[in-house]
Amino acid sequence: MARKVSEKTSSSVITLNNVGMTYAGSNGVRALNGINLKIEQGEFVFIVGDSGSGKSTLIKLLLRELVSTEGEIIVDGYNLNRLRHRKIPKFRRSIGVVFQDFRLLKDRNVYENVAFAQRIIQKSNKEIKRNVPSILSIVGLAGKYKAKPRHLSGGEQQRVAIARALVNKPAILLCDEPTGNLDPKNTWDIMKLLEQVNEQGTTVIVVTHNREIVNAMQKRVITLKRGVIISDEEKGVYIDED
Repeated sequence: MARKVSEKTSSSVITLNNVGMTYAGSNGVRALNGINLKIEQGEFVFIVGDSGSGKSTLIKLLLRELVSTEGEIIVDGYNLNRLRHRKIPKFRRSIGVVFQDFRLLKDRNVYENVAFAQRIIQKSNKEIKRNVPSILSIVGLAGKYKAKPRHLSGGEQQRVAIARALVNKPAILLCDEPTGNLDPKNTWDIMKLLEQVNEQGTTVIVVTHNREIVNAMQKRVITLKRGVIISDEEKGVYIDED
């Protein structure tokens, strides 16, 4: 019944203990098998692997969109295997999420897109008026607050998405292919922004296929293959699979 783990034995914000995931159905697809993983508060981690390696399943498990069929997952103190359905929205407040396709509200301007995240958690208008301009300034969009998404470049739209993900001050920022729709210049601008966010103490996890940024940034790199972690290296590189 407990919604949070009562004792934290380390500084880990994410812990996976022998996690397995088999999808229901006649085929019984085995997506993850025996995953053991710890990510510490303040780390910057890349998760890489070919299509079908288990990355998407792992993301869904961390967001509690799925429940693992084996093992235990603890995220920001919440045991996700025992988390009641009505507690999921509160849990997700501790995680900011950035997607490849931005997922902005097209009929609302930049300010309202970011403010939307604050209204969901019932922040007061006074707090919203203080917090939204502050986070837009951090992501370099202070002068664009009235613009609609269609008037922004891809890089600017992703900055809005990052601002929206960060405005509620999550412990963890999970980025799923955040530069997949961006040109090289905007790709590097976004990665520099994520690095700055990480330097302020937020744990940043980036799922990506971009070999160049992984190799250049020299962060921790976790490589998945067929549902198994085959490599976990500090200052790692993108491993070419056979």
